[in-house]
This record gives sequence, C-alpha cells and structure tokens, in this order.
Amino acid sequence: MPAPPAMPAVPAPIGFAEAFRFWLKLGFVSFGGPAGQIAIMHAELVERRRWISEARFLHALNYCMLLPGPEAQQLATYIGWLMHKTWGGIVAGALFVLPSLFILVGLSWVYLRFGDVPVVAGIFYGIKPAVTALVLHAAHRIGTRALKNGWMWGIAAAAFVAIFALQVPFPAIVIAAALAGWLGSRVAPQLFAPGGSHGDAQKRYGPALIDDDTPTPPHARFTRGRLATVLLAGLALWGLAMGALMAVQGWHATLAQMGWFFTKAALMTFGGAYAVLPYVYQGAVEQHRWVTATQMIDGLALGETTPGPLIMVVAFVGFVGGWAKQVLGPEALFLGGALAAAVVTFFTFLPSFVFILAGGPLVEATHGRLGFTAPLTAVTAAVVGVILNLALFFAYHVLWPQGFGGSFDVIAAVIAASAAVALFRFGIGVLPLLGGCAVVGLAVTVLLR
Repeated sequence: MPAPPAMPAVPAPIGFAEAFRFWLKLGFVSFGGPAGQIAIMHAELVERRRWISEARFLHALNYCMLLPGPEAQQLATYIGWLMHKTWGGIVAGALFVLPSLFILVGLSWVYLRFGDVPVVAGIFYGIKPAVTALVLHAAHRIGTRALKNGWMWGIAAAAFVAIFALQVPFPAIVIAAALAGWLGSRVAPQLFAPGGSHGDAQKRYGPALIDDDTPTPPHARFTRGRLATVLLAGLALWGLAMGALMAVQGWHATLAQMGWFFTKAALMTFGGAYAVLPYVYQGAVEQHRWVTATQMIDGLALGETTPGPLIMVVAFVGFVGGWAKQVLGPEALFLGGALAAAVVTFFTFLPSFVFILAGGPLVEATHGRLGFTAPLTAVTAAVVGVILNLALFFAYHVLWPQGFGGSFDVIAAVIAASAAVALFRFGIGVLPLLGGCAVVGLAVTVLLR
C-alpha cells in the first residue's frame, strides 16, 4: 500500500519586504470586481502560499462584508494588519488602491483630451450599453443573495419607489432600511438572519502561517487604549486634511466640498460600489455638477476596466471635476484634476482603514450578533432597489441620448441586450464583455461616418 502523501511543512515566517512585493503585485492584477479579487487572494494566500488558513480567511471576510466600503480592499488591509501590524495593514490596503488611482488619472486625462476623437468616441459608444447591462446584472446578483423572503422584497421595492418616484436621498433610504432591520430583528428575527457564509465547506490546504489554532498576536488583541489611539489618529488625519483644504481654498471651494462629500459616501457603501453609485450620482451630477450624466457612465466603464475596487470610479469623478472647476487654475488643468482625484481617493478610503485597524480586535465580539447584522441585511435588500433605479437611469441616457423627445438609439439597444444575454445566460467576464462591446462600438462608428 502506498504511503499517504506527506503533509506540507508550515511556511516560513514572511518578512515585510516579501509581503510588500505581494501586495504591490496584487494591486496591478486585481481585476474582476470584489468576487474576482477575493478569489485571487484566496488562491494566493490560502491555497498556494498558505499565509493564512481557510477558516481565518473566511472569518476576516465575513467581518469585512459587514462594513461599509470595498470588502476586498478591507480584507487585504485586515490580513496585512494581522501579519505585520499597523504598517502591514496600511501598506496592503494602500497598494490595493494606488495602482488603480494612477491608471485612472492617466485614462481620465486621455478621456478629456481625446474623448471627441472618433476612435475614442466609438469605443465608448459600445461600452456604455454594456455598462447598463452590468448594473442590471449587479442588481440581479445582489438580489439573489439578499431577497430571501417577502419582507426583503418589500424593502427593496420601497427603496426603489423612494429613490425613483420620490427622489428620497440615498442616506435617508439607508437609515430607514437599517431601522427596519433593527425592528425586524426584534419582531421576526428569523426573517432578518444573514444567509450562509462564504465557503461553508472549508477545505484544508496544509498548515498555514496563521492557522486555525494560531493564537491572536499581541497587536491584534483588543484594548481600550489601542482602540482610542486608532480612532483619534483617524480623526486627526481627516481633520488635518480637511483643515488644509479649507485653509488654502475655503470651505465652499471644490476640493473641500469633494472631501466632505466623499467622506459621507465612504460611510454609505453597504452592499458594494454599485450601492453607493446612486448617491455619488446625486451629489456629483445633480448637486455639485462636477461631472455630467454621460461622463458618469463613461467613468464607470473606465472603472470596470482597471484593477482595484470598482469604487475607484470616484477618482475619475474627482479628476473630471477638478479639471472642469479648474481647482489649480486654467494653466494647470492636469495637476488640478490629479490633485482632486487624490483628495477624493484619500477621503473615500480613510474610513476603511479606520474600520479595520480599530475594529479588527472586536471581530469576535460583533460577528454573528443578530442585532448587529439584521440592519445590514435590510440595507442590502434596499440596495437592490436603488441599483435597479441606477440601471434605469443609465438605460435612459444610453438609449435616448437626447431625452425622450429625441430618437431611440436602436444600435445601442441591441448592444445592451446582447451584453445582458452574455452576462445572464453565458456568464461572460467583465473584461471580455467590455472589450467585445468596445470593438462593436468602434466598428459601428467607423461604418456610419
């Protein structure tokens, strides 16, 4: 009888430099949205490198999914913090974002400078209908997970009516849904219990550096002093950045208003980036007029084609707004746009770092408590209705580019329908979908010239 295969040895301790190189690489290859990014981290950190066990990985992921903000970026921050303390978390989370920021700044400049060039215009003509299908698919994907019973369907329907027909602000919808979830946890707790966690059938890939029974390292244990220090540091960083913007340009200037607006947006991202996009649209398009409705759709298309979390579309909003508002004067449009993109990114992601560094030691105390999870379950249901409204908004601007009084764009409708079939029926990936639609849009533009 052949001997059973030997169990792999425990991996050697990982130095900070090696971890830095991994997080940097991850920042450049993290395509595919949160599901794809989490899958990449699982394959690399759990299966291949065995830096962390399956159970510890999923435990961290479940916590990150309860928080506002991009869960994949927060998961990277959490694992980096667990392995190499505060600086490990900061480096892992920052490198998850910075490559996307630099790429989007460059693409945003190309978009503003050459967006009217037929080739570029043709590419975006094909991509916009695909984005409409992607948003609709996101509503379906989240809905299949969140709408588990009639109460959840009712919350989603109420959210859709509130934002579509009554123009209720997105934060008010979030607060109302959270209140409904809290009340529901007391009246009918079984209806508001969260669904099964990721990967119920956990696998073993050999002993991990941070294994199931590895004691919590000293820096990850809860103390009131450490919690207060992290919270005060986060508030201090926010206050210093906001104070600097106000001192240089004043409270009502574009950069300060961007900082304040995207701080609020960062606290509204329950359910992923698609959930907060309606709020970003309300503020950036309707209230502050940093971007137009068409530019918002184009920005989402660019965000879908770059690595990093999808919420990085805010960097595009910041760049275009900084360029349009000439925040550094008419002679420095690129620098003004780049500065605005950096400001928006800082204020959007600062809360994510605070949530992980402050809340990581409290994971065991909060995870699984229905009074804590039920409001978030209801918010996720409401998000489905809000995203459906966003899909209708995009469809209107794509299919009737001059408004209902203008002509219906039949070609855009065919591209959108084909993209929807590719997503719903064949499960095609985001990048192949956008690439194919871009080619079709370019071909149509060339043939109709």
